[in-house]
Amino acid sequence: MNISDFTKWSNRATAWGQTYLDTLRTRPVRARTKPGEIAAQLPAHAPDAPEPMDAIFADFERIVPDGMTHWQHPRFFAYFSSNAAPASMVAEQLANTIAAQCMLWQTSPAATEIEGVMIRWLRDALGLAPHFTGTIQDSATSATLSAILTMRERSLDWRGIKSGIAGEKTPRIYASAQTHSSIDKACWVAGIGQDNLVKVPTDSDFAMDPKALQAAITADRAAGFLPAGVVICVGGTSIGASDNVAEIVAVAKAEGLYTHVDAAWAGSAMICPEFRHIWQGVDGADSIVFNPHKWLGAQFDCSVQFLADASPQLRTLGLRPDYLKTLEQSDITNYNEWTIPLGRRFRALKLWFLMRAYGLDGLRARIRNHVAWVGELAERFRANPDFVITTEPRLALFTFQYTPKGGDADAATEALLKRINDDGRVYLTQTTHQGRFVIRMTAGQFDCTRDDVMSVYDVATELAATP
Repeated sequence: MNISDFTKWSNRATAWGQTYLDTLRTRPVRARTKPGEIAAQLPAHAPDAPEPMDAIFADFERIVPDGMTHWQHPRFFAYFSSNAAPASMVAEQLANTIAAQCMLWQTSPAATEIEGVMIRWLRDALGLAPHFTGTIQDSATSATLSAILTMRERSLDWRGIKSGIAGEKTPRIYASAQTHSSIDKACWVAGIGQDNLVKVPTDSDFAMDPKALQAAITADRAAGFLPAGVVICVGGTSIGASDNVAEIVAVAKAEGLYTHVDAAWAGSAMICPEFRHIWQGVDGADSIVFNPHKWLGAQFDCSVQFLADASPQLRTLGLRPDYLKTLEQSDITNYNEWTIPLGRRFRALKLWFLMRAYGLDGLRARIRNHVAWVGELAERFRANPDFVITTEPRLALFTFQYTPKGGDADAATEALLKRINDDGRVYLTQTTHQGRFVIRMTAGQFDCTRDDVMSVYDVATELAATP
């Protein structure tokens, strides 16, 4: 394919995309393929000679769509949504066409400067204090790893990046069991280790107990460990639990520990002032991450990390060899120094398009609808004696069990979930809560409707009654 063919095939792809989006409701949400079926349709080796685009596109249409779980389906209620508002898709097409490597200001001035402005737009939209700056990462996992590395280096006075951590006191990181597994992985990758991620007990609302945190820090200091930082959960993945941010930050500050708030999902809801009580005290945190690609409508990947003071992270991750210097410009921002990868995509463009195309009021309306509809759905299940709400709605997430009389609720719930997902009309996933197998329901797809959300009850009760 030559550049002269670009218009033809990009138009063909756009036309296919429009049809795909228009017909999503007719497709089963989850892929109905078995492991290996897709790979079996591909040749064992790459072709030596060029193949015509007609053949390539035909194979795409034949193989790929039916082999995908459709994350933009309006009845995708599994995991957390990975949204792609149409305006975001258009911005991503433009960014892909420009195909810039945005590692430095000089390699992409517009990408760098628009990123800075988008961070300020989002900071203000979420009601954060004006001292926060930040950067766009690929995912919350990368932002959390950046924060954990900063915790480690700050506690070691940055000796780790020079001489390694062997022979140093062992850093300790504190979090509750409600935090995401990315915190565990960050501790692995940072060389801190799973055993030095202290899972602090929670209270009756599944929030980290500040007294238990204080006791753990005190005990660790006495045992010769080096307390380094605290990860605070806001809207945990399993049941949507949140720590009391203000209380945990107060303990951390008194102990001189760095704090990172994981609000990957729930952070988007903070554009609505009525939900901000969930992270009251967040302005005292050192680092905050939220994913606009989860609930706000920015196409994956797009994770925003806010920093109260960027200098500790820059000191941890920043590296500017001679070949990356911009001559005669010593005070510019190079966002690769804020993150782990050197290479960076033009992620800010889709945020710019998104916030302008829908406005903050339009985005707020979607989030408020999702929260209201999920609450209404929970009440429908609550009124049915064959179902039990196992965790109450937290924003747009709750969990439930199928509990027919005389049966094993865990087994019955698991069997029902399998029938629901095999049926294809909606897609749900599970979690384990207090030893119970529960179905996890969360809404957040950009174009889902009240009817889509309510269909979960109709499908679940219909299939529960089916032998």
